[in-house]
Amino acid sequence: MRLITIDDIKKIIDHFGIESFLIQVIEALRADFSRWPEFNKSPRHAIHYPQGVMELMPCSDNNFYSFKFVNGHPSNTAKGRLCVTALGMLAEVENGYPLMLSEMTLLTAIRTAATTALAAKYLARPNSHHLALIGTGAQAEFQFLAIQTVLPINTVSYFDPDTSAMNKFYKNLHHKADLHPCPSIELAIKNADMIITATAQKKQNCLFEKTDIMPGTHINAMGGDCSGKTEFSVQLLKACKIVVEYLPQSQDEGEIQNLPGTEIHAELWRLITGEKTGRSNDEEITLFDSVGFALEDFSILRLVYNLSESLNIGQQVNLIPTPANPKDLYGVLL
Repeated sequence: MRLITIDDIKKIIDHFGIESFLIQVIEALRADFSRWPEFNKSPRHAIHYPQGVMELMPCSDNNFYSFKFVNGHPSNTAKGRLCVTALGMLAEVENGYPLMLSEMTLLTAIRTAATTALAAKYLARPNSHHLALIGTGAQAEFQFLAIQTVLPINTVSYFDPDTSAMNKFYKNLHHKADLHPCPSIELAIKNADMIITATAQKKQNCLFEKTDIMPGTHINAMGGDCSGKTEFSVQLLKACKIVVEYLPQSQDEGEIQNLPGTEIHAELWRLITGEKTGRSNDEEITLFDSVGFALEDFSILRLVYNLSESLNIGQQVNLIPTPANPKDLYGVLL
């Protein structure tokens, strides 16, 4: 099987450039979401601890099976560790053999940003040029770069209670757009065409209300990703056209956990296939309730596997026994 390390992912991205790679991920997501009924789907399996959460996220079609192990420990960053780390595996359905084991910390950030961009193609106004970011942690740069591949974003206003995180964001991307650090959420979202919220606190927040934003704003809500963790009030949610990834999971983890029994507009795949419309006018407020779904991991793992094969990147490792007689497993030890 092929082992893909962080260095290998860097080689793949360096080969294409980050923008080109993001475009390939967005297209892989679009292709897989468009064949949604072909997939075996389930909500992720999560075990919660006082320190954070550990999760397994499986998904498969008739050819490939994938899963991701991922954690979420918000207090890690204060100790010099990542809040989110992940590993992923892709296997062949025909024989059950693993094909690839890959790092997925970087790939999770990339596929999450690509999913944001994919949803924005259907829900944001096409002429959106002003993006507001609430939270400039590990996700922020990827989110901006992915959105810029689908919308003419040239202005970014942003806020984070950690000023060092805002300084980091400016240092990394000041050459990509007109960047405006802000002292508050209210100033950051003022006159924004699109808002991305990526906060980490595990509690029920109320970052802003409908009266704080312009008609026609598109919101990508990323922070609500487990039970008890949300970013918006019920009043704001009721004013939005809401799209989710996978309803059974979003009902437990997303913003809509605070709206029991409320009917959402659609799952994202229905917009992609044309079964449902996205934005219908320039005045409505749209919200993509993004919690992260295993199909997105499947898509980027499949893409990375194909690219690593064609570019001969990654190491072939011996993790599966290959006895001459498949019934003589003990013989491998002799």
